[in-house]
Amino acid sequence: MSEGSPPPPEGYEGFEVRGAHVVARTDAASGVRQAMASATLYAWASRHPAARTLTGRIPAYAVPLPGGGPTVVVRHAQHGGLLAPLTGDRFLAPTRAPQELDASLKLCAAGVPTPEIVAYALYPAGPLLARSDVATLLVQDSRDLAAVLVGEDEGARRDALDATAALLRALTEAGAHHPDLNIKNVLVAPAPEGGLRAYVLDVDRVAFSPKRPRIAVANFGRLVRSARKWRELYAAKITDEELERLAREAGVPWTAKK
Repeated sequence: MSEGSPPPPEGYEGFEVRGAHVVARTDAASGVRQAMASATLYAWASRHPAARTLTGRIPAYAVPLPGGGPTVVVRHAQHGGLLAPLTGDRFLAPTRAPQELDASLKLCAAGVPTPEIVAYALYPAGPLLARSDVATLLVQDSRDLAAVLVGEDEGARRDALDATAALLRALTEAGAHHPDLNIKNVLVAPAPEGGLRAYVLDVDRVAFSPKRPRIAVANFGRLVRSARKWRELYAAKITDEELERLAREAGVPWTAKK
């Protein structure tokens, strides 16, 4: 497995545990080794007595790493879409996990908030295939944008959308196109300097390009489609006027179609 994986970036190390290839932040490697001593990283997290379950395509688990390590969110990679029943959780080796780490580091270096990847683990799953788990730092007191838009008042929505506008501007400045920038992939949390900060999630397919105007429109358009879908299906409390204001603050030329 390790032969097909890229070398770990600076600050990370690669190692093998029970047939799995692992890349972990150097200061967390010992805790990851302990966690995987008798199970996959995801299985260990799911059984942890202090695990907090987070909803998604499949559950993720917030757990503290052994040995006083940081609290991480561990998720198991799973395909979506129409072919998901056939492809399940198997990807072409070395899966998207190395791409996600690379994109995460580039985004952080460019000033785009995204949860830091602490580790990933790759498990052989047949010729040319593998499964993967990814652990990211837990963003404390966070909620996804969908939860805010469904359950909060106008003031809370405004604060969350202001933070989202800043995130969209940062993505544009970084030249980062996120092909699945839906409102479940935007996380909002209190910022150390006050107010809210928005983080982008699921960055494994983020691509970088100098064509910033196109990127701004593409990212915003995907987010709008998601917000409107949630408005129709789940009564998300977001108006076209709020979306137009978001576009203005994000610097995107967009007007709601009547």
